[in-house]
Amino acid sequence: MFTRKFVLIALIVVCMAAGSAVADEGGFKPIFDGKTLDGWKASEMSHWSVADGAIVGLTTPDNPAKGNQFLVWQLGELDDFDLKLEYRISGTDSANSGIQIRSQFHKEGFVSGYQADIDRGGTWVGALFDERGRGMLAARGQKTTIAADGKKNTASFADGDGKAMMSIVNKDGWNEYEVIAKGNHITLKLNGKVTAEVIDNDKKDREFSGVLALQLHAGPPMKIEFKDIQLKRLKMADRKKIVLVAGPRSHGYDAHEHKAGNLLLAKWLNENVPGIFAATYDNGWPKDPTAFDNADAVSIFCDGEGGHVAMPHLDEMDAMAKKGMGIACLHYGVEIPKGRPGDSMLNWTGGYFETFWSVNPHWKAEFKKFPNHQVTRGIKPFAIDDEWYYHMRFPENMKGVTPVLTAIPPDSTRRKGNDAHGANPTVFARKGMPEHVAWVYERPDGGRGFGFTGGHWHHNWAHDDYRKIVLNALVWISGLDVPENGVPSQTPTIAELEADQDYPKPDKWDPEKIKKQIEEWNG
Repeated sequence: MFTRKFVLIALIVVCMAAGSAVADEGGFKPIFDGKTLDGWKASEMSHWSVADGAIVGLTTPDNPAKGNQFLVWQLGELDDFDLKLEYRISGTDSANSGIQIRSQFHKEGFVSGYQADIDRGGTWVGALFDERGRGMLAARGQKTTIAADGKKNTASFADGDGKAMMSIVNKDGWNEYEVIAKGNHITLKLNGKVTAEVIDNDKKDREFSGVLALQLHAGPPMKIEFKDIQLKRLKMADRKKIVLVAGPRSHGYDAHEHKAGNLLLAKWLNENVPGIFAATYDNGWPKDPTAFDNADAVSIFCDGEGGHVAMPHLDEMDAMAKKGMGIACLHYGVEIPKGRPGDSMLNWTGGYFETFWSVNPHWKAEFKKFPNHQVTRGIKPFAIDDEWYYHMRFPENMKGVTPVLTAIPPDSTRRKGNDAHGANPTVFARKGMPEHVAWVYERPDGGRGFGFTGGHWHHNWAHDDYRKIVLNALVWISGLDVPENGVPSQTPTIAELEADQDYPKPDKWDPEKIKKQIEEWNG
């Protein structure tokens, strides 16, 4: 009896392990917990709830929808992906809904862009629509190619028309909807059958990224339910993806502006490097469980020491490095505690700020010459004041490390004594010697790393050479070649520098002084 019971338990365990392996291999991750609307938000929440493991959107005679309503996923945006969910719709045949993908959220509360359509009557379900945009892109049973100028070439599927395809839809029950987007190619599937395809070459209106949202249509009372919502990121078709992670707010206006800095870096990369897609996550380690699944590189701009955003995620970061992902850390993000965290940072980026070894003074660094490396392409000699950390902990004999910014700190930054961030005998003994404040690293496995100790003052991103060397490095760690003259980017305006900062602008902030400084920097 014991033997049979033991064998039965063993078989159950084996089957469970096999099932888990299949789920892991599939790469899909749930983005709805089946219990709450955590991570989802609508401008008008009274229409949305959770019941029996499903998200429910509901309009009634007493609570009609004032315009189309959208429940937006808050934890990330979509780029190249495979999305699966089940839906059920009830009400009159005019009941209408949809799944917004790569769409744009507007402050007025509505969402525009690609929509995998749903309706009860059968007119729209299985079609790809452009909400508040170009209208119908491909009806059920159609494949459409959209030219660069927006002209559509649409053909019906060879194996049946849209009306015949309604036979695959369970009008009163649950249906599986799958949306696959890779590059400019979007495919819709209902209950396993392809219902619409679009290849979008429209340079003006196509979108490669944007929000995920569930739609509840205005009109007669209706009910839409969504469950088992699962997302899988797909390796990007024609681009390298870099994820820029910003730590929580920190020092005050114009200093340690992690979010605002990352948003600018992402903007410059996406606008100027066709082979790069930069995604941003704010306020610490991403809550999006799929954030890094299709990334080629990650850059972390955050406070350091024990509060470093990677501290609770060392195993995950190690796994990323072993997969060959590029890893960068900016400013305070290069500081992490000695021991396993510091050893890990050495493996990821080739250097880190070690307390009682490294120092973090403010000083004006003069960079007079640069090594012959892709990351220094297009960089001219320059000088700029920042909180330039130096005397990093590097691998023995600098193996794999190439310093890209080196300067001689003033003797005043080398104080006598011994404290965690300001002085130690080794640093003091190096008076007059050059120190490395930014470096690149080629890991033995082929992965790439970058450390940059500048980044204290937010307005320093307006210095063209300062900005360019960081953009060059982010492209390089992603696995692309840096353009011959470096990554081009437009000098930010004062308004762009002031946008998205974590703290309100203080009275002492003098934009005219900053503007004059920028003009002096860039000639």
